[in-house]
This record gives sequence, structure tokens and C-alpha cells, in this order.
Amino acid sequence: MRDLRRARLVLALLILTSITLIIIDLRGGSGGPLQPLRSVAAAIFGPLERGAAAVVSPVRSLVDGVSSWGDQQDLIDELQAENERLRVAVDTNAVERARVEALDALLGLASDVSIDIVPAQVIAVGPAQGFAWTVTIDVGSRDGAETGMSVLNGGGLVGRIVSVGPDTATVLLVVDATSTVGGRLAGSAQIGIVAGSGRQDLLTMQLLDPLAPVESGDVVVTFGSQGGRPYAPGIPIGVVESVTGTPGQLTRVANLTPYADVSTMSIVGVVVSQDRVAPRPTVSAVPLPTEPSVSGG
Repeated sequence: MRDLRRARLVLALLILTSITLIIIDLRGGSGGPLQPLRSVAAAIFGPLERGAAAVVSPVRSLVDGVSSWGDQQDLIDELQAENERLRVAVDTNAVERARVEALDALLGLASDVSIDIVPAQVIAVGPAQGFAWTVTIDVGSRDGAETGMSVLNGGGLVGRIVSVGPDTATVLLVVDATSTVGGRLAGSAQIGIVAGSGRQDLLTMQLLDPLAPVESGDVVVTFGSQGGRPYAPGIPIGVVESVTGTPGQLTRVANLTPYADVSTMSIVGVVVSQDRVAPRPTVSAVPLPTEPSVSGG
């Protein structure tokens, strides 16, 4: 019992002493009598507190990170979805811009050649009716399309219509190996036969005059047909890249690069009428000289 009483007395004295020291320290402010003791305690326990913080802080950050992982993942998913929406919007705008540019080029060429066209869109590509190079367009007889009409895009001649349905038409491309077009050198007006090679980047032109001058860079346009079918006159076909053979040879051939890139076609135009016809030279009647009369004597 005495030990218990002694312990209680000591505890009471310690509590009383602690309260007294706290009051004295608070009244003394930063220059109180306990300031030296507080400085010693800070010097002893400060490094221990910093070490504990260095250990506890990463653990706390990891716990906080794990607890917020769900929110971060939701944010990542949202950002990825927004990025995908923006990418689709950019791609769509690029496609629409390309279509507008193709239509502008087509209308510009139609104006230069003085023809009326019905704009159309290529909806299918592939062989048809025994031809290797054909496309299907979304205009047909209801839109005024007929067999034999010329088809072009903003670059130049694409081909001609070989079959027509109510709402669609099949176009034989100028690069098909069975395709032939009457062509004319824009500079010298020399004519020849332009044939497809079965390749999208090559046409050949057999000049009717083996002595006709032709050089790399010469532009070839359509010669034109009666009534503008199958080809209206003056439509650009291609540019001469090289010539095989020498002047005078019957096998002299000009190799052309077509203006119309058939591998990237989207918007084309069907020639439905033209304001001019193929040029035809005029002939004037010249009176023949009369023989002088001879009078008898």
C-alpha cells in the first residue's frame, strides 16, 4: 500500500511540475527559461523526425497513389476517347477538303474545255464486262448519262461510259489495254492513236505521220469525235515523257504519263454536252482559169 501511495504522490508531483513548466514557458515566450531545453530536444529529436518522414512519406505517397488509381485511369480513358474523336474529326475534314478540291478542279477544267458535265462519285473499282480497268459511278440514265459519253476529272480524261443503268454507269478507263483514243499534240496539232497499256501510269501514242515532230513535255489532248462521242475534243490526256524510234519509222511511239490518276479518283464528271465541236478546216471554192478562145482567120 505504501508503494502505491508513493507512486501516486510522485505522479501527482510530476503532473504538477509539468503544468507549472508549461505555464512558465508560455508566459516567457521565445525567450523563456525552457528555451535552452527546447533547443536541445530539437537537436536530438529533429534528425529522428526527418528520418521517419523520409521513410513514411514514400509509403504515404504510394498509398495515396493506389487509392487514386481508379480516378487516374478514368481520366486516361477519357483523354484517349477524346483524342480518338479529334483524330476522326481531322480525318473527316481532310476527306471533305479533298473532295471539295477535286470538285473545284473538275469544274475548272470543264470551264476551260467549254463542256457541260454531270458530277459523279466513284463508288466501285474493279474489272467488269471483260475489261480490266473499270469503275462504277453513281449517275445513270435518270441523270442523263448514256453509253459512249466521255468521263473526266480535274486532271483530265478518265475514260468513257460502256454501260448504263438507271442509277449507275460503268466507265472504261483510258489506261485499259483495250482502250483507244484519238489524240492530238496541243502544240503542232499532229494526230495519232492513244492506247492504254494496262498500267495506271502509262499510255502510248502512235503518230499517224511518222515524220511528225514530237518531244518530251508535249501535251496531248483528245482529237474529238463526231457529236462528241465517245470523246469530246480538247480534253487533256497526258504529257509526252519519251519517244521510241526515229523520225520516219512506222514504229515510232510516244510514251505518255496520263493526267488523270485513276488510282485516287473520287469525283468525276460525265460530259453531257459541249459548246464547241472538233475543229474542221474550211474550204473555199476557187474558180478554174478559162482557156483563151482561138479565133479563126
